Amino acid sequence: MRSRDTFLVGIVGVALLAISVVWLGARYSRAARDEAADASSPEPAGERMTIRFFRHPADAPSFSARTIDGREISLASPPCRAEIPDLIALQAKYGDRLQVIGISQDEAGVEVVKRFVAEHAMNYPIVMASPELDKLFPGVAALPTSFVIDRDGRIVQKHVGMLAARLTEEETRALAGLSVNATIEEVDQTQGLKLDNGAQALNIPGVDLSKLSPAKRTEALEKLNAKPCTCGCDLTVAR
Repeated sequence: MRSRDTFLVGIVGVALLAISVVWLGARYSRAARDEAADASSPEPAGERMTIRFFRHPADAPSFSARTIDGREISLASPPCRAEIPDLIALQAKYGDRLQVIGISQDEAGVEVVKRFVAEHAMNYPIVMASPELDKLFPGVAALPTSFVIDRDGRIVQKHVGMLAARLTEEETRALAGLSVNATIEEVDQTQGLKLDNGAQALNIPGVDLSKLSPAKRTEALEKLNAKPCTCGCDLTVAR
């Protein structure tokens, strides 16, 4: 059995109805793409787009964790509800090249997450968040946040906000060495947090939510992410 070329690891926030993703895949190269092009998996149709990967990618941390059904997984072995069906479809279509892994941040506990996974027929393993994983992937201030990591273990892109289904598939194909209807560019990494594409802030500067119960903290974050600012700027209070 051939090892998978791409991994997609996500942080699922059930209460916030969001998902943060860490994606591991084969490093893009034109030679590898042409060499591995698969006729049984045709190039996606549609307008040609641009895929951007970091020019100087940093090394990604390795980790191992136990899934909610008791299995051990690691990066060394092969966002909401609206986004989950796209990830399920991606896993089903590219199962020989892609492995999606969810990391749940839900504070209600593993049983709630298990019910959520079953209700949505999620076809990829889920692990619970831990302080160790938070240290390995810091800077997740909003959900969803996506880290794209290549086969060499380097972070080649970071997305904040919901993934666009077509772009996600094109990135999958590019990293797996398949043909793409896109131009590949190398860009410099930017660290700024932009709450675009439905991203929901997890921390509000100047607002201490640490003393609230998990349920009240979730409720407060939902309200701050949904309530419009009163100054007419067309942003939410959180943004």
